[in-house]
Amino acid sequence: MLKVVIVSILFLCIVAPVGGHFLLNLNVRILHVEHLNNELRVYIRLPMPYLVADKLGASVNGGLPKPAPYTRNNMEEGLLVHYVDFDQIRSQPLGLGSFAVAGFKFEFKGEPLDAMVEDLRIHRVGSQPEFATLEEAKASFVNNQIYPTSEDTVYVGDAVVDIILRYPSGSPVYKYSVSSSLDPGLPGQENTANLILDYSPGKVQVFRARGLLTEPISISRLALSAFSTFVKEGTRHILEGLDHVLFVICLVLGATQLRRLFWRVTGFTIGHSITLSAGFFGFVPSGAWFVPTVEAGISLSIIYVAIVAVVPSFNNRSSERNIVAVTSAIGLLHGLGFSFVLHNILQITSPNIWQSLLAFNVGVEIGQIFIVVFVWLLFLMIRSLSHTLWQGACRSVAVVCMSVAGVWTYQRMIALIEAL
Repeated sequence: MLKVVIVSILFLCIVAPVGGHFLLNLNVRILHVEHLNNELRVYIRLPMPYLVADKLGASVNGGLPKPAPYTRNNMEEGLLVHYVDFDQIRSQPLGLGSFAVAGFKFEFKGEPLDAMVEDLRIHRVGSQPEFATLEEAKASFVNNQIYPTSEDTVYVGDAVVDIILRYPSGSPVYKYSVSSSLDPGLPGQENTANLILDYSPGKVQVFRARGLLTEPISISRLALSAFSTFVKEGTRHILEGLDHVLFVICLVLGATQLRRLFWRVTGFTIGHSITLSAGFFGFVPSGAWFVPTVEAGISLSIIYVAIVAVVPSFNNRSSERNIVAVTSAIGLLHGLGFSFVLHNILQITSPNIWQSLLAFNVGVEIGQIFIVVFVWLLFLMIRSLSHTLWQGACRSVAVVCMSVAGVWTYQRMIALIEAL
């Protein structure tokens, strides 16, 4: 059993990520779905690589590969790079939108809706207008220029596309599903953040999904259906965030009594709940040094709780009060880490922002409880078999966690120094 625990943690450490050409310099897709009379009007923002990266042709006579539609190729310093071809876009201004028509599927009453392209805009990443609300999405099309005339050389990876699609439905739409077949085949696409905002009469619902949307997501007017998508994302984030997982594991190891475990976890929960919201709304420093500082602090917190787990002097009653206070403070640090992720999903001006924040935080707590219960029961079972075996398991897991966190601390301190 001890070997299984250690090997599992080491496996997670190896496969988990620590932290041009066709690149996903931005991997967020936003869909604003407006309900009109017997049709849906959908305002979509997505990175251009999602539309064209899978359409790159084969090399011709050993030369450059045939460029994807609406792009042109070039070699720079031995690397193949791809530019937006504005000449093609001038000749067929809405043609790029046809890839979105083919790539997004809206189903109503079990049947796919036909779509037509109404309008399209192209922006360079970093200079695109806001797109967090329906009003902002509509405003991004006010300018009649499909792209800024000053932009002649834009990498495909640095381009975002805004598209308006219309889906005639024949009757009012109360429930539908959305899926996507767009598969650029690029690194990082599995972490695509999809935000779907549904604007039915008198109501706005915000839905969240990660990945390529190969499986349809159901959109309805029930508040719980939107809430549950952010709960799922919060749960998924903490379970996939190895630094948070290792911290919670060590937190459980150091609590020899259930009462102590309760107070430690409660303190951590209160701490990260506060800074998750504070960090999201920007009540934190904005310097380049801040994110690596927080990340280095999180890895150091793992080392601290791992030491607490194996040093007997920390397990007396007087020390326990200090540990609860410290874990509460550490929770503040981890909450900032959660807020960095949420920034990639939502903007402050997004509708239903407090509902989305609450749902994400609930998901984080569900994931945390799952880890706590699993680890507590596992080590309780080991302790029932042999007290010596239990002590050895605690020490071994703590050492593994400290070793991994030590490597992360070094890497993150280097990133901090580079940011200063």
